[in-house]
Amino acid sequence: MAATDASIALNRFGLGARPDESIPDNPKAWLKRQIEAFDPKPPALASVPPRAEVAGELADFYEQQRQLRQMGLGRRQQRAAAPMPPGTSGMAQPDAPMDMAMRPGASVIPPGTPEPGAKPEADDPLKEARRYVGKQVRDDYAVAVGARVAAAITSNAPFADRLTHFWANHFAVSADKLQVIGLSGLLEFEAIRPNLTRTFGDMLNAVERHPAMLLYLDQAVSVGPNSMAGRFAARRPRPNGRKLGLNENLAREIMELHTLGVRSGYTQADVTEFARALTGWTVAGIGRGPGARMAGTDGTPGDFVFSERLHEPGERTIIGRKYGQDGEKQAQAVLDTLATSPATALHIATKLARHFAGDTPPPVLVQRLQASFLKTGGDLPSLYHVLVDSPECWVPQPVKFKSPWEWTVSAYRALGMTQVQPLAAVGLLNQLGQPAWKPGSPAGYDDIAASWAGPDALVRRVEASERFATRAAAQIDARAIAPKLFPGALSPATGQALARAESPGQALALLLVSPEMLRR
Repeated sequence: MAATDASIALNRFGLGARPDESIPDNPKAWLKRQIEAFDPKPPALASVPPRAEVAGELADFYEQQRQLRQMGLGRRQQRAAAPMPPGTSGMAQPDAPMDMAMRPGASVIPPGTPEPGAKPEADDPLKEARRYVGKQVRDDYAVAVGARVAAAITSNAPFADRLTHFWANHFAVSADKLQVIGLSGLLEFEAIRPNLTRTFGDMLNAVERHPAMLLYLDQAVSVGPNSMAGRFAARRPRPNGRKLGLNENLAREIMELHTLGVRSGYTQADVTEFARALTGWTVAGIGRGPGARMAGTDGTPGDFVFSERLHEPGERTIIGRKYGQDGEKQAQAVLDTLATSPATALHIATKLARHFAGDTPPPVLVQRLQASFLKTGGDLPSLYHVLVDSPECWVPQPVKFKSPWEWTVSAYRALGMTQVQPLAAVGLLNQLGQPAWKPGSPAGYDDIAASWAGPDALVRRVEASERFATRAAAQIDARAIAPKLFPGALSPATGQALARAESPGQALALLLVSPEMLRR
């Protein structure tokens, strides 16, 4: 059965209807009001630990690793302190064992983690390291996931929240890298949400300065070879034989993923020059001791800091344009250029069109979005209005298969839930194959049906829906809520299946895996 405008607004633009919500009588106006009324700091996020606390814990861990080295433990013994094997991202790693990772789909709490409130054994530094990772998972990452879910399922502006999730996946970090476990959610809460209704350039600048991005892509350890620190390090080789030097990860991903897109005309030389311009962009308060004081990176843990002593001096030429600015302003000028480039406009337009109008983005919608981006200088509310006003986003047939995150949130909303235990949310998303903020690469999660519609993935959703039904069937009548969840769009086949269900539990389980619930 074809979807009505109200059902499309609730499910394709929004995050799924709630039974206690009113059906919008003017769907387009309802969506546009959400952008104006969006709250970047809803009450659901109040439980998230502050950045300085999370980054301070990371700094404490590094200090402990330094003590391990002083005690004479080798690298293999140091890594044994972690509950998971080292990461295999292929990115350059700093000297401290910061590449230890949590595997997606693994147990929520690493084995051997002390219970909350338990005191670590002061004379066992290996158990203390294990305690740190367990705390990051339980008290920081899981709490942030729970807060994200709570914000989504209680939101009165689900279109705006969907856009938040879209941008968080566009500017992806992955919490399977140890440095980012506790900071991954903060990138979304601190850099994405506050800039959702500003310009793309505003969001871009906030993201690239955030500690989660700087640590994830190793920008925090990038040193200009001819900087003061680089020249000093060249005269004094490090005991482990590693050399301080330029790291191109952030520069490459900004160009390839965040702005211009692949095959958009830039070269490897442009990436290297941009990486040189970015040197000095780092995170305060993570390293301690004389080295941090020398570099000027001591300060409040997690704050962005520009270190002149790490910055590669000189003029840069990037994509045919010269940048002669000094210090932090040089990379800033490059970002400003990239943020308003026609290639960036096309890249962003294509991804937005794919998310709202189908896996094969309609060219006319892409062109309309690109034109708006260039006309307004990347004004994000203008782009959102183009989406709402475009007929390509309102075709009555389903255009997208829901990702595990989308299905989970829509199921929670359909059940009328207002809160979820954080570890339960983490466990469910792990089971369904899309752990929050853990895509495994800077490219983020795929936004096409082929990545999520496999038989095994569907079986997992069926199993989850049966568990939901077992717990909620006594309170929820699937036959009564179905027309509210999909107003005017419930197919005769789904209605008949619900009517013939042998029990309220079976009817609810069927509704949660119906075609209407799986697609949008």
